[in-house]
Amino acid sequence: MTNKQICSQIEKNCEEVLTHGDLTSLVENQTPLKHYIGFEISGKIHLGTGLVCMRKVKDFMDAGVKCTIFLADWHTWINDKLGGDRKVIQEIAVGYFKEGLKESLKCVGGNPKNLNFVLGTNLYEKTHSYWDTFVEVSKNVTLARVLRSITIMGRKEGENVDFAKLVYPPMQVADIFAQQVNLAHAGADQRKAHVIARDVALKLNIKPLLDANGNKIKPIAIHHPLLLGLEKPPLWPVPKDIPQDFWASVKMSKSKPDTCVFIHDSPEEIREKINKAFCLEGDITYNPILNWAKLLIFTDSTSKLEIERPAKFGGDLVINSYEDLERLFANKEIHPMDLKNSIANKLIQLLAPARNHFSKGEPKKMLERMEDLTKKQ
Repeated sequence: MTNKQICSQIEKNCEEVLTHGDLTSLVENQTPLKHYIGFEISGKIHLGTGLVCMRKVKDFMDAGVKCTIFLADWHTWINDKLGGDRKVIQEIAVGYFKEGLKESLKCVGGNPKNLNFVLGTNLYEKTHSYWDTFVEVSKNVTLARVLRSITIMGRKEGENVDFAKLVYPPMQVADIFAQQVNLAHAGADQRKAHVIARDVALKLNIKPLLDANGNKIKPIAIHHPLLLGLEKPPLWPVPKDIPQDFWASVKMSKSKPDTCVFIHDSPEEIREKINKAFCLEGDITYNPILNWAKLLIFTDSTSKLEIERPAKFGGDLVINSYEDLERLFANKEIHPMDLKNSIANKLIQLLAPARNHFSKGEPKKMLERMEDLTKKQ
């Protein structure tokens, strides 16, 4: 691949890249590219985590980037997930969660053998300078900024939280430098942590990021868009100019299982959830089903969606771009139920590898264990 092709592949299907110029410079001076995305271990894997995140990981892999999944057991513990039980968190992290992400990558055509997994506990135990780096990061960020950044953990700004949660943002930043990551990847809801990482990068001396020429550099922050949950938004109609935090509040959430699809859901479950989705006829301003079509189906120039319907309602359609789908839906040439059925069919097909994998043997036991824990929360 040429340098331009590498950059284009890395920036593909992104909501934001901070910054294109930094990425171009890194590629042109042949600095080895090292990626990471971190996950709390907080429950069953849904389409936002499984397909949107892992498809973007595949984009990195296709560009020749070394990719790492960070299993953030400490962050999960700090954020009171899975009952705050560290042994359970680690069990699920290296079992069900790791297995699920590997299968998700398979669903989007990636090879999990080329994927590196790092457990937070192992990173902190093996990196003797980790806590030095954490303190150095903390010395270069104000308390006020940390308080504004707790939204990255699903908390509201100004919320009364225990002190441990205030170390979460600087730890997330320290994770980047401790692993020497120059491509920090996450959903758009993690932007505040990545901006801090970029702001402190040139001030660090313990574990600074360096390019191929030995110069200090900022990590490049790459954000994929958020997949919406299927419910009607709490604020309707949705105004045009609303803060990013609103979109984070309506993203797909495993805490609302009826409004999200998990990677191992049965075809019946997928159809039932999608059939109940908020999808107003002709409305393209806020439409979870269109959002799913854009982020899950129309991901490259070869993508297509088949709309099956009786001849009296216009007959079958083959749509080759998201722009065409949006235009047809806005003109009310596609009925919401026809769109829902088509998206459900496509997802059932797409998720077949993960669904089959978790239907038997040890993976099935992992899923049953995860479901048992979810019921107890």
